[in-house]
Amino acid sequence: MSFAQVYTRSVVGLHAPKVIIEVHLSQGLPALTIVGLPEAAVRESKDRVRSAILNSGFQFPNRRLTINLAPADLPKDGARLDLPIAIGILAASDQLDPEVLSGFEFIGELALNGNLRQVTGSLAVARAIKAEVLASKVLQTADNDELELTEQGQEPQTPQLIVPIDNGAEASRVEGVEILAADSLKAVCDHLQSLTNPNATYERLEIVPPAAIEKHTGYKVDLADVKGQHHARRALEIAAAGGHSLLFTGPPGSGKTLMASRLPTILPDLSAEDALEVASTYSVADSDYDYGTRPFRQVHHTISAVALVGGGSRPKPGEITLANKGVLFLDELPEFDRTVLEVLRQPLEAKQITISRANSQMTFPANFQLVAAMNPCPCGYDGDGSARCRCRPEQIKRYQDKLSGPLLDRIDLHITVPALPIADLQNAQAGETSEQVRIRVAAAHKHQLKRQKKVNNELSPSEIDKYIQLGAGEQQLLQLAQQRLNLSARGYHRVLRVARTIADLADSTDITSAHVSEALSYRSK
Repeated sequence: MSFAQVYTRSVVGLHAPKVIIEVHLSQGLPALTIVGLPEAAVRESKDRVRSAILNSGFQFPNRRLTINLAPADLPKDGARLDLPIAIGILAASDQLDPEVLSGFEFIGELALNGNLRQVTGSLAVARAIKAEVLASKVLQTADNDELELTEQGQEPQTPQLIVPIDNGAEASRVEGVEILAADSLKAVCDHLQSLTNPNATYERLEIVPPAAIEKHTGYKVDLADVKGQHHARRALEIAAAGGHSLLFTGPPGSGKTLMASRLPTILPDLSAEDALEVASTYSVADSDYDYGTRPFRQVHHTISAVALVGGGSRPKPGEITLANKGVLFLDELPEFDRTVLEVLRQPLEAKQITISRANSQMTFPANFQLVAAMNPCPCGYDGDGSARCRCRPEQIKRYQDKLSGPLLDRIDLHITVPALPIADLQNAQAGETSEQVRIRVAAAHKHQLKRQKKVNNELSPSEIDKYIQLGAGEQQLLQLAQQRLNLSARGYHRVLRVARTIADLADSTDITSAHVSEALSYRSK
């Protein structure tokens, strides 16, 4: 046999499309050629694979080797293709039975001694395999265009994915895919040979048991750490209940960052599917993540637009995607480059970001809550009553004008956070804990999901007309407010969404004038 096929996956953006590795041995001077749009790490695999095969006790074929990575127009990067390339070479040179490879997919980086090293994106790979299996069971009928599950003879075999041992626990979180974890190329080959020679003494790999449903042990911070600031705490609760964006304005040390970092602690727990989606994103980005928690991304004001929204020649997720299902916190908002802030406008509305390049287009999820903080003036003490501010009016205006009107219009809640006197801090009673607030927030979420299948901040204008009904008094109040506050149509819709959230927190079916008035109090800009 001089030809073999091995299945693996590339990682493009957050997706993991299938890659077929075709290996052909032919006569000619010894050489190894890899075609099919490989990037540098894949091209370099030839040296790692050669050493790993020899150091694992196998023979490297002394013939001309051509390796094709299909589809040829799909970019392949990273070292995760090392293992399947090595398996393909061994199968094409009759050191492994090619027939036994059809039920497996392989990913893994090879060390020169044949050991397997951890790779990124194993969770995304396992999710892609599961999605492909589910899609194969669903056929679309030509008569009624409905999707129906059909039996195709016998039940298809559960797919098996062989990964490095350090990726086993992560990949096993995906149900419906059997994960086999190996520590070396030799262990993988022994397992494959045991399937064709059941009487031999080859050691088989054990299926990694499905990871237990993880419930995070809690956050290291708590809302009870915030003393006083009842108005800001109330706004934080409303933001959590409806998924609204939030801007804190106040002098240094007033607690803006402290409160922003507590927002994830009062958000409802992630669903199992959402937790898997977030973990998959962090797996691709090769970033640490406490499974099951809401992401909290605090970025420095020197960040670039590409780092914030994602991009590169091969688009990769940025901070807004890493904050998906969680919180993106921008401290010292006016210090950010204006062009960086303006790229947030579209993701805040669309809940996703599409990055286009000459040879590719990638869409990343961006369903995050924006929380920002800023000082009222360059020195930070304007209006705090201490007479410390020496900023001239034109300086204050120039500082505040760094933020564009369209961006501010997309922020639902504008909160002024005053500085608290030391006496108030010393005598302040302990506030509610995150757990106490989260109970109310979760109840409001349930109302929204039952009514409209989404949180209030995600309602479209047509859905606002459907789910948010106002009485005559409330309509008149909003008309008056629109004239006095110069509300745009977007600002008007955001007031309605916030009012609906306030009503949900009060367990009220109807939106009253009190709910509308409170929502308007958060639209100072």
